[in-house]
Amino acid sequence: MRILICYASFSGNTKEVAELIEKKLLKENQDVYVYRIGSGSIPDPSLFDVMMIGSFTWGKGSTPEVVKDFIYEIGYKPPTVFVFGTGDTQFGGDLLFCHAAVKLAKFYQSSYEPLKIEQSPRGAQEEKVISWTEGVLTHCMNYLKK
Repeated sequence: MRILICYASFSGNTKEVAELIEKKLLKENQDVYVYRIGSGSIPDPSLFDVMMIGSFTWGKGSTPEVVKDFIYEIGYKPPTVFVFGTGDTQFGGDLLFCHAAVKLAKFYQSSYEPLKIEQSPRGAQEEKVISWTEGVLTHCMNYLKK
């Protein structure tokens, strides 16, 4: 599969998640391209089987403007999108935790639950990223066979 990973990161947490996902996908012999949102020309999602979008949650559950601009610039909803995000429960509690990822998954009608990571994906959360990536891969393989 050709997989496009797009992410926005200010503190580096979402970047770390994207890197862990990339590492796992490469280990599984997938063709992966990583793009940091806002860093230049946007890759054409139609050239990929799968697109993954990663975002931190801003303010009180908001999706960052740079991510909204990215979505607008793409101009359409690719059919196979999976979402991951980072957040912090100390700002807004569980209700707003990784709310940007939840909203993006709903917007793209993602067929797999978004990955939500508390701040950095280190420690036990690293395994959560790997497990989610494995689940998405299995899900994709079954979905693309149909």
